[in-house]
Amino acid sequence: MADRGSSQSTPFQLGEEEMGSPLPGFPGKSPGGMVKRDTLFFTAFACLVIGFVAGIVFSVYKLPGAAGFATGQAGAISNGLSPEQARVMESLERAVAADPDNVQAWTQLGHLYFDTDRYQQAITAYGRSLALDPENADVVTDLGVMYRRNGQPEEAVTSFERAIAINPRHETAHFNLGVVLLHDFNDRVGAINIWRQLLELNPVAYAPNGQLVSDLVDDLLAEL
Repeated sequence: MADRGSSQSTPFQLGEEEMGSPLPGFPGKSPGGMVKRDTLFFTAFACLVIGFVAGIVFSVYKLPGAAGFATGQAGAISNGLSPEQARVMESLERAVAADPDNVQAWTQLGHLYFDTDRYQQAITAYGRSLALDPENADVVTDLGVMYRRNGQPEEAVTSFERAIAINPRHETAHFNLGVVLLHDFNDRVGAINIWRQLLELNPVAYAPNGQLVSDLVDDLLAEL
């Protein structure tokens, strides 16, 4: 998965990164270990942008977050947001308060919470977005990343499986599901199977660190 999470010292550290839904290319983003939605490269020519916004996703572009945006810069304010992020967050929160059926505002707000590591708030915002547009596989994938970061791997698995059910060709959801199965449930066979499905969709899919998913699968098979 491309995006946020903390890396661990294991042979599959790269695979531990989750990523958000891919933009019109495929990338995901990742602050620590998981591949986040705007930092993951799924194809040799696909660059990450923002994760789930246009497809992490990218139906909507996400604001920079902890994965390489304003965090820690001189302009950051006490609550961890840059002045621009704070303005946008306030605007989006006003928008959803005035119009609870504004799916775009809920989605963008979820992305901003995602990028600033506000896991529970992101889960709530994505939930409101999906209540209005339940077939958005990118948002469902981003929701899964937030569940995993929030210490809810079972819900993460459910979300990634739901995203795949909506869009069987969703590469980010496949990759992230393998990450959670492998690192949270020690289910090597499950991870191998889901990553093999990913490779059927994209034989040159690779993890955020640049390692081919096919190599990850081969390494796992060698350890069985």
